[in-house]
Amino acid sequence: MSRIVLVHGMGQEQKSADALEAEWIPALAGGIRAAGHSHIADLVWRGARPGAHETRMAFYGDLFLTSGRMGGGQDLRDLSLEQHELAQALAVEWLRRAEERAASQADREEAHRQLRALDATAAGRQGLSRAGRPALNGLARLRWFAPAGMWLAQTFAHRTLAQVTRYLTEEELSEEVQERIAAHIGPETIAIIGHSLGSVAAFQAAHRLDQELPLLLTLGSPLGLRTLVYDRLPESKTVPATTRRWVNLADRDDLVAAVPDLAPLFADPHGALASDWTLDNGSQPHLAASYLGKRQVGNAVARVLPPK
Repeated sequence: MSRIVLVHGMGQEQKSADALEAEWIPALAGGIRAAGHSHIADLVWRGARPGAHETRMAFYGDLFLTSGRMGGGQDLRDLSLEQHELAQALAVEWLRRAEERAASQADREEAHRQLRALDATAAGRQGLSRAGRPALNGLARLRWFAPAGMWLAQTFAHRTLAQVTRYLTEEELSEEVQERIAAHIGPETIAIIGHSLGSVAAFQAAHRLDQELPLLLTLGSPLGLRTLVYDRLPESKTVPATTRRWVNLADRDDLVAAVPDLAPLFADPHGALASDWTLDNGSQPHLAASYLGKRQVGNAVARVLPPK
């Protein structure tokens, strides 16, 4: 059981709980320290050692590994036709968000070009729902996806979309993820922190709790994507009943957080939800460690962690 439960996002299939904890926990302690709570930060991580507040990663990346595949990760080849259409729609939605608000003018212009090309395709014999590969290739041309070259960007885009799609459409898979999160939750748990796809899983886990949860923290979350994520959630569109505070944070240039302000989308009868999209994570807007190191994260966590 853990005081703080961490839930990672997509594209982590080659890592492990230990490796991700080694990245996330120091970053989280840094965010708490940046918020002016050094004494609490020391209880999370100090001197290259975990502190008194036990923090554990609910790891599920291995569920997306495929034996015999180069790199091991699953991609669009592993999806059914219905799942492939959802992945295509996600790719188009991310291009639209990049066109609207990407920090890079070059990315906004590139996204506009790619969407115009897709519109031209739709005017012909195949609609957007069948234009998946052009949409994916368009994503790979954005700075957000392609800091390490086009081939890696295309591979990342394929695997990212495949993982999000499978989690949303395969009940057995999502239930296994929920079981792994629940295994870390006990009476002492005061926070669940979810990043990216992990924020969807964290939200769902919070809905299943019959104990008080002082903090649900979602970072770079796709929960606000209406027909693609939001409408597919089996849970009620409300702040989880036992969650006392829900903090949602997003970088403006984070394409995964396509609708960064969740407040208008989830019923909040007790004023528990605070949603802010003014973070600046620099050149890696979706990186978990960049989110965790921010003072906004540190303040939210320090509010619920006891100082001793």
